[in-house]
Amino acid sequence: MLIDTHAHLNFDTFKGDFDEIIERALKNDVWMINIGTNYETSKKAIEIAEGYKKGVYPHTNRGLRSAQKNKIRVLSGVGVYAAIGLHPMNLDTGLVKIQKSKPSTKGGKNQNDLEVPRPEVGDCGAGNLKFKNLEDILEESFDYEKYKNLAKSKKVVAIGEVGLDYYWRPKTTRKKELFKQKQKELLLKQLNLAKELNLPVIFHCRMAHQDLLEVLKSEIRNPKSETNPKSQIQNLKLRGVIHCFTGNWEQAKKFMDMGFYLGFNGIIFKLDLDEIIKKTPLNKILIETDCPYLSPPQFEDKRNEPLCVEYVARRIAEIKNVSFEEVAEKTTENAVKLFNFSKRS
Repeated sequence: MLIDTHAHLNFDTFKGDFDEIIERALKNDVWMINIGTNYETSKKAIEIAEGYKKGVYPHTNRGLRSAQKNKIRVLSGVGVYAAIGLHPMNLDTGLVKIQKSKPSTKGGKNQNDLEVPRPEVGDCGAGNLKFKNLEDILEESFDYEKYKNLAKSKKVVAIGEVGLDYYWRPKTTRKKELFKQKQKELLLKQLNLAKELNLPVIFHCRMAHQDLLEVLKSEIRNPKSETNPKSQIQNLKLRGVIHCFTGNWEQAKKFMDMGFYLGFNGIIFKLDLDEIIKKTPLNKILIETDCPYLSPPQFEDKRNEPLCVEYVARRIAEIKNVSFEEVAEKTTENAVKLFNFSKRS
């Protein structure tokens, strides 16, 4: 059994066939968590998960017959879960104007209030999709109570994905600093939500690992800070996973020392993360796809999906010189421990 701890079947690119993809995964003993990046995708993640009340979608007699025919395990509440949160790049900061059409560039500048991003190996294609396109950004203000209300669903197992993302940035130094500050303020609000609901956190961190470490250290050490007077996290150990980890070993150690897991996906085929994976204990690793993005080489130029998490597990086994079965067993155990599926079904 495998658990894809970070999928996006709630995105529009899967609108016409997410049910087929989920059935294919469940048939092969792959569970998944669909991750929200704004209010609408969070709602969709819950809608999909709640459709699988017996591990199949939709929860109808026809759906059950289909499951039995395809030998899908029909067990109460298993297989498909949801996480809710506002991605840092979807926050309406009021600092940037974003053109959804392709910006024209002159001398390295564009017509948006954003810098042209530096090329990254991590921005690998997934068919005609990119890891994070300008067109993906949907600006939204964070409404604490609306997200709290979403979490009433027993299928919600985490707050995420939330965090810091410094890839697309305003052009001016002043705006850059304000942009970072607003992302940090959003993160603290969502950490408070995780505390109130006693849920783990799925962290997004892109070109911001040091800042994320500082935010987390500060929040754990001094939760009732001036910027976050209502925090109550001091009474509960913050727990979660650094999704799609791409930092260095020193940063990895610090995250793990704070009790967090590291999430690895198809990016391990693109970036040189072998030494970090070798050094990271199996009991601190989660596996994921981040589908439809970050397809492994076996799925190059195709849309990624939860079933592909097996390629990630096999690559980790190869790097660590252990069996695939050991990676599958331990990462599943880690996911069950962190997300506590049995209490949220």
